[in-house]
Amino acid sequence: MRTVYDSSDVNRTIESLVDRIAGSFSSQTPLNIIGIRTRGEILAERIARGLRSHGYSQIGRGVLDITLYRDDLSEIGPKPIVRPTEINISIDALPLLLVDDVVFTGRSIRAALDALSDFGRPSAVRLAVLVDRGGRELPIHPDFVGLTQQDVPRDHRVNVRLAEIDGRDEILLEPKA
Repeated sequence: MRTVYDSSDVNRTIESLVDRIAGSFSSQTPLNIIGIRTRGEILAERIARGLRSHGYSQIGRGVLDITLYRDDLSEIGPKPIVRPTEINISIDALPLLLVDDVVFTGRSIRAALDALSDFGRPSAVRLAVLVDRGGRELPIHPDFVGLTQQDVPRDHRVNVRLAEIDGRDEILLEPKA
């Protein structure tokens, strides 16, 4: 099992995601892209930028904080950090691409879908993730996957680092601290 992916690996993976997403949505119709805080937000912006270079001009952008929708909120701690959700676009009757960095159990995505329902009803929701590490507890499957790592032990984490937040792009599979 490969455990380290560097900046060039991450960039190649995102470019591949953009190419597959571009092949699935018409560049002539509006598309909303919502990133799940925090790294999903950055990935969503990079995907939007990549789609613009493919001729997409009608891209709505938003950011979703799912903290209060999580089913493990009591385990996060007594004062979870809640940051603003920024969806200043209409999501009704338009296709929506939901973006996150890693999908594991599917619980974060379920929380995101619950949160999105407070903002409207997209015509379709598609899920793009940088890493699918398997281990689903819910029947949630990403439509677009950059990297599949199905053999990550449960006592390990998939840590995605992105330059905008962490100073460098990399993906690390490592034991939980």
